[in-house]
Amino acid sequence: MKKGPLTDLLVERFESMPPQLQRAARFVLDYPQDVALMSMREQAQLAGVSHTTMMRLVRWLDLDRYEDMRSIYAKALRTSVESPLPERRQEGDGAYSTVGVLAGTLAAEIARLGECANTMQLTAAASILAESRNLFSLGLRAEHPVAQHFAYTLSRLGRQAIVLDAAGGLGIDALRGVGKGDVLLAVGIEPYCRATIETARQAARQEVAVVAITDSSVSPLARMAKASVIVISNPQSFFKSIAPALAASEILAKLIAAKSGMNVDEVVKEIERQLAELDVFWKPPDSGKRSRWAKCNQNRWNRD
Repeated sequence: MKKGPLTDLLVERFESMPPQLQRAARFVLDYPQDVALMSMREQAQLAGVSHTTMMRLVRWLDLDRYEDMRSIYAKALRTSVESPLPERRQEGDGAYSTVGVLAGTLAAEIARLGECANTMQLTAAASILAESRNLFSLGLRAEHPVAQHFAYTLSRLGRQAIVLDAAGGLGIDALRGVGKGDVLLAVGIEPYCRATIETARQAARQEVAVVAITDSSVSPLARMAKASVIVISNPQSFFKSIAPALAASEILAKLIAAKSGMNVDEVVKEIERQLAELDVFWKPPDSGKRSRWAKCNQNRWNRD
């Protein structure tokens, strides 16, 4: 079940909720299947709130009891045609290895990107990114590899993206003079890096279109973004994996290249030719052929 039956109401009332209720609401928004299958106390523990907060959330949604909300979600789950996630590993369960469970969970989270709702999100986001005058990529701390990989993948497909990283504290300087027609891809997964949110807000104030890869439709990035790609990470893990966000960034890069109208095959061949000239990648030793770079180095060593 990708979208819960009360999602629209929760999103509509989210901004007016107190912080603790927002935490509870986020859990219901992000994990609707768990609302149907788990007890109120189990859900409260995963959401990081008290069970009384979950009860307050129910009343906020004009329901009388928590069981009323569970029954609504259980009915929606029964009519859902989506495949369930792999079963959670129980204590003492020797049938599944830890590796198998984690790998299965990651595979399911990435597979969700191919579902209809996520496909529409990815397509809409790629359309905005493809039409950008200047394209920027932002992700700090745990999300930095996603922003960097997005820019690298695009560069191999013939399109450039400027990474706003924190090296020397100069990353945000690239936003000087930007404005309408420019686009920022911002990556943020809870707990959100303050600098990422503030930089994205500054970009939006300068009329830069913000596209988000984030983990909730009510995350700080999603609320300011023109388009969002929502990726879900296992709530019971002691860390949130960036694997789904990395996969989403690769899909976006390839969609952008396809929407650009360029001959991708020819562009890739030319880029590979240039990299071969620079002798960037390792090759097996070949006594009959040596790269120009290697010959130049050998001549220099001989002179020395």
